[in-house]
Amino acid sequence: MDNSKLMNSILLLLEKTSTVLSDDVYKALSEARLREQENSVAQETLSIILESAKCSGESGIPICQDTGSLFVIIRACPSEQVFFIEKAIKKALKNLTERGVLRQNCVDSITDKNTGDNIGEHVPQIHFIPWQGPTRISVMFKGGGSENMSTQYSLPHSELKAGRDLDGVRKCILDAVFKAQGKGCAPGILGICIGGDRSSGMLISKEMLLQRIDTVNESPVLAKLEDTILEQANSLDIGPMGLGGKTTLLGIRIGTAGRHPASFFVTVSYSCWATRRSVVELDDEGGIAQWL
Repeated sequence: MDNSKLMNSILLLLEKTSTVLSDDVYKALSEARLREQENSVAQETLSIILESAKCSGESGIPICQDTGSLFVIIRACPSEQVFFIEKAIKKALKNLTERGVLRQNCVDSITDKNTGDNIGEHVPQIHFIPWQGPTRISVMFKGGGSENMSTQYSLPHSELKAGRDLDGVRKCILDAVFKAQGKGCAPGILGICIGGDRSSGMLISKEMLLQRIDTVNESPVLAKLEDTILEQANSLDIGPMGLGGKTTLLGIRIGTAGRHPASFFVTVSYSCWATRRSVVELDDEGGIAQWL
C-alpha cells in the first residue's frame, strides 16, 4: 500500500463527507419539499436547507457549522495496513481542522479544554471489523445536537405500555421521535438496533446510519416496520426544525443483534438532516476504487 496515495484518499474522503451531502439524503429532502403545503413554513425551511446544502457542495464549505465528531468503521483483512489507515485518518482530521474545514469539536472531559485538533481520548471513534473483501472505510460526521437526541429503551416499558415485541419496539421509536421534536434538527434519519447489549446496541444503531435510505431492508418484517414508523412519525406534525409539517423523518434503518434472555434493548441513534456519511472501497495501493 502506498502511504502517500492512502493519505490523499483519506483526506478526500473526509473533506467530501463534510462538504457534500449524500445524494440519497438530498433527494429525500427535495421530495419532502414537494409534499409540504405551498408557501408553508415547512416548505420554506426545506428550501433553505436544500439551498444551503447545494452551496456547501459547490463551494467546498462545511454543510453545517457543527462539523460533528468523526465515527469510522474499517473493514479489512487483519494486517499492518489497518494501522496505516488509522494514522492517515488522524492526520487528515488534524489537517482539515487546521484549515478550518472542521470545527474544533473535541473537549477534554476532565479539564474542559478543547484539544484544538479534533484528537483526544477515544476520539475519533475508529472501529475495526475483520473481513475478507476489499478494504472498506465507512465514515460519518455526527453532530452534537442530534447525538443528544439518541437514546436507549429497555423492554418491557411500563410507561409506554410496550412489551417485548415489534409493537413495543415501534412505541419506543415513536416516543424517541416525539421527545426529540425539532431539537435534533429535523427532519432526521434514525438508525435502530433491536437487541444486543447496551454498548453493542449503541454501536450497531449508529452503524445503521451509514446505510443509504433509498434501499429496502433485506428483512421483509423490518422493511414493513420501517415503513410503518416512517408514516406514523411524519403524521406527528413536528416537521422541519420542529416548526410543523409533514416531514419529521427522512428515513429509518433497522438492524438487529442477538440478546441475553433477560435483556431486550431498543437503541435509537438520531441523525439530523445533515447526515454526513460516506463509504468507499480502497484498491491495493490505497487509492479509492469506488464510492459506495
